[in-house]
Amino acid sequence: MHVIKRDGSKEEVKIEKILHAVNRACRGIPNVEALDIAKRTISGLHDGSTTEELDNLSIATAVMLMAEEPNYSKVAARMLSENVRKEVGRDSAFRDYLKRAAEHGALSDNVLGLAMKDVQTIEYAIRHERDDLFEYFGLKTLVDRYLLRHPETRKIIERPQWMFMRVALGLSDSVHEAIEFYDIVSQFFYMPSTPTLFNSGTRHPQMSSCYLLTVAEDSLQGIYKTITDCAHLSKWSGGLGVDWTPVRASGSLIKGTNGLSNGIIPFLKVFDSSVHAVNQGGKRKGAAAIYIEPWHADIESFLELRNNTGAEERRTHNLNLALWIPDLFMRRVESDSDWSLFSPESTPVLLKTYGKEFDLAYEAYEKEGKALKTVSARQLYSRMMQTLAETGNGWICFKDKANLRASQTALPGAVIRSSNLCTEILEVTSSEETAVCNLGSINLSAYVNGSKFDFEKLAEVVEKAVVFLDRSLILIFILLERQRTRITSGVP
Repeated sequence: MHVIKRDGSKEEVKIEKILHAVNRACRGIPNVEALDIAKRTISGLHDGSTTEELDNLSIATAVMLMAEEPNYSKVAARMLSENVRKEVGRDSAFRDYLKRAAEHGALSDNVLGLAMKDVQTIEYAIRHERDDLFEYFGLKTLVDRYLLRHPETRKIIERPQWMFMRVALGLSDSVHEAIEFYDIVSQFFYMPSTPTLFNSGTRHPQMSSCYLLTVAEDSLQGIYKTITDCAHLSKWSGGLGVDWTPVRASGSLIKGTNGLSNGIIPFLKVFDSSVHAVNQGGKRKGAAAIYIEPWHADIESFLELRNNTGAEERRTHNLNLALWIPDLFMRRVESDSDWSLFSPESTPVLLKTYGKEFDLAYEAYEKEGKALKTVSARQLYSRMMQTLAETGNGWICFKDKANLRASQTALPGAVIRSSNLCTEILEVTSSEETAVCNLGSINLSAYVNGSKFDFEKLAEVVEKAVVFLDRSLILIFILLERQRTRITSGVP
């Protein structure tokens, strides 16, 4: 039986050669059997298989054996790392990667210039043996989504450690600083967010994780501007949290046409399609959370958006739903009172206030007869709980607590209108202001030495990580300024 090598030549299958390759992947890992992997690999081969198929079959065999022994995850990861090395070129060095990536337009000129100032020192600093820190599924995700690829052949042109160095160079002012950051990331003491790993060091260094927006204006232009802005942010891997409460409710008057509005649902259907279409450069799905306050008259239709039954044109399967709850609503639930639903264009003060000021405005609008509908607060809350139980959506966040306890809301007119996609941040937004969140993760297990925790190392890493988080935010301002310049000059 023969296999076809990467250069097109044929070679007879030799178990000794396969066993040697598997043995290398198993070195130093307890409770794994290289011979078992080799035998199962050969049994799955056929005459004319390629060496690439052979490698993939060995990896699949190790993955299958993970059910019996978790340590096979490390074996599979080492095999996958070797596959990447073969695809990139066994003898390729970091300087070769820089040249190829720059030629394909995947690397920024600044990073290329910085790296070439002292590429030999960078080469010496890169430690490919740190690939051994990966488990299989972590490395597989990195290979499938994060590593740079050739724009036409789609073959990988970047090894995992080169990616970490690219990220470090994209956030550094010097080679020494880049190597320091590389050491932190490549040893898993700290890991930047996905947008940073995707884009740092590239020609579009958008590295922020989350964006919080509110619909700019309750008009056709304002709504579609928000959808367009979200599409651009999603294109470069940003997660979205959008406050749609300012959009008028169904049945409200449209003065321009003297007609009646269809409410927020049809526009959310358009936004849902946009989120699905703009899938973050093909690397992962676009993601957005839609926030609405429970006094909005379309709240009941909003709670049905993720249902699996009903009219498809009133369902949004790609959006996440979230509720921005004032304390007054919960008090009405507690007392089993009625709850009034309004359209925001007739109750603008509700959009700009929180706490006692909101309560007074809400009750004043009730007395003025501005409510489009009155429902039982408990029944509406029960519907919220049903949606949460059935769909996992309709996350509840509390408006008053978010604003009363925030440092950003001390200035007049500053209001927090929503959280983000993952509900971990609270920042002021408005029609003129988009809030941005930069994320990074500290791997606490990496600081455990025997029975002790290395707090000094943790302090050192956190101090450096904050510097690089700040750098990624500064780059966002630069990108926004470039975007404004292009728009002003009429450049597409």
